[in-house]
Amino acid sequence: MNGVTEAELVRRVADGDRAAFDELYRRTAPWLAVRLRRRCADDDLVADVLQETYLAVWRAAGSYAGSVTEGSAVGWLWTIAANRLVDAFRRRARQERVPAVPLVPRTAPAAEDEVMATRVDQDLEQALLRLPPELRQVLQAMVLDGLSVRQTSVLLGMPEGTVKTRARRARIALREALS
Repeated sequence: MNGVTEAELVRRVADGDRAAFDELYRRTAPWLAVRLRRRCADDDLVADVLQETYLAVWRAAGSYAGSVTEGSAVGWLWTIAANRLVDAFRRRARQERVPAVPLVPRTAPAAEDEVMATRVDQDLEQALLRLPPELRQVLQAMVLDGLSVRQTSVLLGMPEGTVKTRARRARIALREALS
């Protein structure tokens, strides 16, 4: 496939030509890896981004609207790779922001339950005890432990929307019980 441009290779890949894909990879992957390594020192992440990039190329080669300029196919590849790298950085940042909180089954009264029993007045204590356990769990995590909705979601293993709904229902039930 000597003499065939990268743009032509991408067009052939769009037609399902595996040999053209292999040639495109052979020509462009080393260069693409060097450019990615200039922006990211994590070799594992670079390898993942390369894999995602060429998977996207295989799937989306038909959308490539190559132009007559020689560098357009390589520019298209770089755009895909750069976008995949940004996505990988965002995923990593989200994972680092949400701490992994182990869920420990309770067999004895929790310290929070004991603190609540001694610190809050009798009416509030009774209202809290009357809450269904699933509402009380959310309230304890968000109020006593000071966790965010996302952290509470991870802790209790439920969607964030469920956490918000249960927190709202718990507040309404407490308000009604105390009024």
